[in-house]
Amino acid sequence: MTKTPTRKSPNTFVILFTILILIAGLTWIIPGGVFETNVVNGRSEVIPGTYHEIDNHPQGFGAVLMAPIRGFVDAALIIGFVLLVGGVFGILQRTGAITAGISTLARAHDRSKIIRALIIPIFMTIFSLAGAVFGMSEEIIPFIIIFIPLALKIGYDSMIGVAIPFLGAGVGFAGAFLNPFTIGIAQGIAEVPLFSGLGYRFLLWAVSTALAIFYVMRYANRIKKDPTLSLTYEDDHAKRTQYLSTDGDGEISLTREHKRALLVFIAGILVLVWGVLAQQWYIEEIAGLFLITGILVGIVGRLSVDDLTTSFASGAKDLVMTALIIGLARGILIIAKDGQIIDTMLNALSSMITNFHPVVSAQFMFITQTVINFFVPSGSGQAALTMPVMAPLSDLVGVSRQTAVLAYQMGDGFGNMIIPTSAVTMGVLTLADIPWERWAKWLLPLEMMFIILGFLFLIPPHFMGW
Repeated sequence: MTKTPTRKSPNTFVILFTILILIAGLTWIIPGGVFETNVVNGRSEVIPGTYHEIDNHPQGFGAVLMAPIRGFVDAALIIGFVLLVGGVFGILQRTGAITAGISTLARAHDRSKIIRALIIPIFMTIFSLAGAVFGMSEEIIPFIIIFIPLALKIGYDSMIGVAIPFLGAGVGFAGAFLNPFTIGIAQGIAEVPLFSGLGYRFLLWAVSTALAIFYVMRYANRIKKDPTLSLTYEDDHAKRTQYLSTDGDGEISLTREHKRALLVFIAGILVLVWGVLAQQWYIEEIAGLFLITGILVGIVGRLSVDDLTTSFASGAKDLVMTALIIGLARGILIIAKDGQIIDTMLNALSSMITNFHPVVSAQFMFITQTVINFFVPSGSGQAALTMPVMAPLSDLVGVSRQTAVLAYQMGDGFGNMIIPTSAVTMGVLTLADIPWERWAKWLLPLEMMFIILGFLFLIPPHFMGW
């Protein structure tokens, strides 16, 4: 059988550096201009109607070369936080607690009718929470190896094996309410209180997660009744021979150390929620909490000092690309800012949508973010690239900055599960041996539902004063 070739994902660094060069070129063409600003509650806000042209400052070859390192310096706090959180996840993964917990729940499927009925909703909700709270993304790839055999064993197919962890985490990422890599970064840039608006975002998470579960369950029930309706029916024959012929091998039990590690991690989550809601913690405090949580997880998980430090370094290394993207994206903004063209572009954008109702303007922002996400499939990178523009633009068009963050969040998140420019999406599908075209065909109806859901969720904030 000949495999359908997968498309090579465009290199994000090439895309961003190309944008950097284009923006530098625009500083030679676009006239300089500024808005006057006011400081309201410690936040700098644009004063509508005060735009005026000034001398621009064209950015040359030297400025382009220095932009990435200047971006690193400017975004140092965010970059350090991202690397530290990645290290803590590396420690948790090294204890084996996550893999053992999933393996234990999977074995319960054979013993309980309730578990058999709820196994898809339970697992998808767990992964969705991971995406919503901690931005699980790249970390999902190893779970594909676990869930495809599980799905085949209980009578489903490879599409379900991918959908449970990948779609679950993806919809949680899109509907996040505590994700530090998207909500935290975007609200920080927009100068909105960290993780504020949690209640409405939680509602978005619950509705979008329920919609995804319904979609997956509907497909699962169809192929349970008629396996030939599976989009991977032929391909799964070989996988069943490979995976199910060794049934019972490789099972991992949930040990006392695993339970302790999970309990410590859950306790860390609870402290995080308390700190953000009751103590208004920001990145420094949250980073400190993650660090002590990671150390304690390693101790109760019986990791040696060498294992703890090695796994921390490995986890941080996995997010180096994210850190580099943040620095490079921030460098783009520095070029535009030094060239005095950001306010000129804001004025042009605002003139296009100021005649619309603020609700329509918010939806225009959502579509804009969705398009940008195709070219910059990084939540943190997209936040660093777009929010400094979208936040003041929202002031001009009557949209709250909180709503602008929501438009970014959905525009970045919903498309990540289908775009071929996403390294995670293509990595997952390659590992599962599912052609991108087949996955896109299956997921497209759900993506259209997500777009409609995004439009609907951008309506109430205006009338609630959110």
